[in-house]
Amino acid sequence: MRGSDTRSGKLFSYVDLEQRVPVRHPLRAIRIIVNEALADIGPEFESVYSGIGRPSIAPEKLLRALLLQLFHGIRSERQMMERLDFDLSFRWFVGLGVDDPVWDASTFSKNRERLLDGEIAARFLSAILARPQVKRLLSTDHFSVDGTLIEAWCSMKSFRPREEGGGNGPPPPDEPGGRNAEVDFRGEKRRNATHASTTDPDALLYRKSPGTGAKLCYMGHVLMENRHGLVVDTETTRVSGHAERLAALAMVDGVVDGTGARRITIGADKAYDTRDFVAELRERGATPHVAQNQSGRRSAIDRRTTRHPGYAISLRIRKRIEEVFGWAKSSAGQGKTRFRGLPRVRFSFTLTVAAYNLVRLPKLLEVA
Repeated sequence: MRGSDTRSGKLFSYVDLEQRVPVRHPLRAIRIIVNEALADIGPEFESVYSGIGRPSIAPEKLLRALLLQLFHGIRSERQMMERLDFDLSFRWFVGLGVDDPVWDASTFSKNRERLLDGEIAARFLSAILARPQVKRLLSTDHFSVDGTLIEAWCSMKSFRPREEGGGNGPPPPDEPGGRNAEVDFRGEKRRNATHASTTDPDALLYRKSPGTGAKLCYMGHVLMENRHGLVVDTETTRVSGHAERLAALAMVDGVVDGTGARRITIGADKAYDTRDFVAELRERGATPHVAQNQSGRRSAIDRRTTRHPGYAISLRIRKRIEEVFGWAKSSAGQGKTRFRGLPRVRFSFTLTVAAYNLVRLPKLLEVA
């Protein structure tokens, strides 16, 4: 018998969100880890919120919503609030009931700014890695490091001479109203020493390699463990020719054994093949498994390192770090950041790296 294509409204409806989400849904395993990590950093939230005034959005719900936005590549807070309004799985993950009202997009963005005052994203990443079920997946001996460019949220038209701002600081911003004026950059030499962006003064002009165009950007760095390819540390800096190596040394300091009793290996690409960087790693008790750069020069890596089978293994596994950057830039929208200023870009990139780990953990925990 053919069914009727009609819908009758009901006066009451009893919906249990816990039953609407499948038992084997990946978000279930992710939510357990997220809730445990949020419980660990609960005291950190107290320092960024006032003890008086009207209650704001709970920071736990705020972070869960930001994670969902990264998981699904949602471009804006307004689209995120629309999705949260009708998607029951989103409501379940964030912690909203079926009848709870969804926040206004501007209110959501304003509350998010409070989290930038502290190292909330970095503490959240550390709390995830400290979970017992996650910690046993991590290698403590073999790591890889690399950096990538994050395009800034400003245009080349905003990169103007510092002389307009008195010679030291950034030039004054354009007058509000009207459209962007046409600008001809032909024949003009623009450098970070003489120019600055009026939109985002922290963004600097840089190009990653010869033959590529220079653009206003930041640089994100990650330290990956080689067993399962999970990120154990991250840094976000202004761009420079030495930023990758300096950030790598800072992250290595967090994983080396201070006593020197246990040596670790650090895999990296040819950009890290410099005598100073290799010497700094060896002083820290880390073996530099750096790809040799022999293009018209002598490599800092010799037979003392390359003769071991582990060297070739590190170079092969090191390439998995590009999966982190690929997911962050394509799926999570970090190819061009939506934030201005180094603190906001750092918060966004660190939270994105934490989201990458969370996306991979359900399958890793299932087979472990």
